[in-house]
Amino acid sequence: MMAPSLSTAVSSLLLLLLLAAAISVSSSPPMPEDSIRVISAEKRIDLTSPIVKVFLTLKLENDATAPEASQVLLAFTPTEVEHLAIVKATRAEGKRKKKIYVPLSVKASDLAAAPNGARLYSILLSTPLKPAEVTTLEVFYALTHSLEPFPAEITQSDPQLVYYRDSAVLLSPYHVLEQVTYIKMPSNRVESFTRVDPTSRAGNEVKYGAYNNQLPNSYVPILVHYENNRPFAVVEELVRKVEISHWGNVQITEQYKLKHGGAQHKGVFSRLEYQSRPSISGVSSFKNLLARLPPRVHSVYYRDEIGNISSSHLRSDSHKSELEIEPRYPLFGGWHCTFTIGYGLPLQDFLFESDDGRRYINLTFGCPLLDTVVDDLTIKVVLPEGSTSPQAVVPFLTEQYLETSYSYLDVVGRTTVVLKKRNVVGEHNVPFQVYYEFNPIFMLAEPLMLISAVFLFFVACIAYLHMDLSIGKS
Repeated sequence: MMAPSLSTAVSSLLLLLLLAAAISVSSSPPMPEDSIRVISAEKRIDLTSPIVKVFLTLKLENDATAPEASQVLLAFTPTEVEHLAIVKATRAEGKRKKKIYVPLSVKASDLAAAPNGARLYSILLSTPLKPAEVTTLEVFYALTHSLEPFPAEITQSDPQLVYYRDSAVLLSPYHVLEQVTYIKMPSNRVESFTRVDPTSRAGNEVKYGAYNNQLPNSYVPILVHYENNRPFAVVEELVRKVEISHWGNVQITEQYKLKHGGAQHKGVFSRLEYQSRPSISGVSSFKNLLARLPPRVHSVYYRDEIGNISSSHLRSDSHKSELEIEPRYPLFGGWHCTFTIGYGLPLQDFLFESDDGRRYINLTFGCPLLDTVVDDLTIKVVLPEGSTSPQAVVPFLTEQYLETSYSYLDVVGRTTVVLKKRNVVGEHNVPFQVYYEFNPIFMLAEPLMLISAVFLFFVACIAYLHMDLSIGKS
């Protein structure tokens, strides 16, 4: 008689627990970000260069009954995350002529991944989005190594065709009421593209949409096959060494390992055909690159393992300097070359003193070569001997550590700040600072060593002249 009553009691207890859990779940407030919906979304994809550049305009609204939202989430596919170089966002504030765009912080979200392995990124709003409030966000991101050459191998005279894969609709964790996608290519030669009605094409641009009432995490795959003969210049490794001398000079040395990242070249290379038919032969290759250097550069050189390369041209004025370089041979798909660029800069243009008395050098991050992707970038800032307490301030995440470098007449070595970053594009070319403390007494170290060396040499010469080295009779 005891067993049925015990079973009934246990069943009643489980029922009460389940009911309490259901009540707690139903009464828990929703996440602020879940109440956001996208009123309109415009996505513009620029495929005119080897780097895919995407511009998003999102008009967002917070639910009238929801709490304030402090962040907006972006979704990327696993492939996009692998090739994602940079993400930037701004928020439109003000109206019409008084409208300004406020930069916002973007970082990888620690929330659980979206369906199908999509990764979420969080845009932190400067002021929370109030209930029933509408705002507009401008988002930019760049993807590297996202264009797939097809065919994978081409001859010297073949144009280069590539694939690009994306979605006709915006991948978003929110409900999207209306959206449209534009894809712009470098020429009118478009071999094929996926059609998802409504789809239209005008010249070198394909339009997808408008699409209405797309559910969260919607994805409609598309494939675009088109011609792209722009230089697929990939810097596999770049080491920039910046040496600071308080005697008035900043010396910069850049060592490049460059390759053509496009379709692999097959067959033989004919220089005669390349030079006689430049508009047809080697259309996918490149034979020159442009480096944008700071103004007032001097002592510029361009060389490789063989020696100095004379095929370079420097144009300089008070605002900028441009160095056009030509490798010893044109680069086709899969071909490599290595070279070094060096130049000097006046110290007074880059060295300053902060309010707290520390000195800091103001430099530019990234790669001076235009329209290139840097797979592995290393920047070494060699501070003057005697510098202490170095601190690098970079506006994005980098790997940082210290090492010691030695040069002529150094005693204890020079503190060197090393910055490393992968997958670097032109949008990373922004100023950064390295702060340090320096006692001016260390500037006398090298002159005193030189004076001491000359004095000792002079004393040795006098002692030698007064030394009797004659051989006498015993």
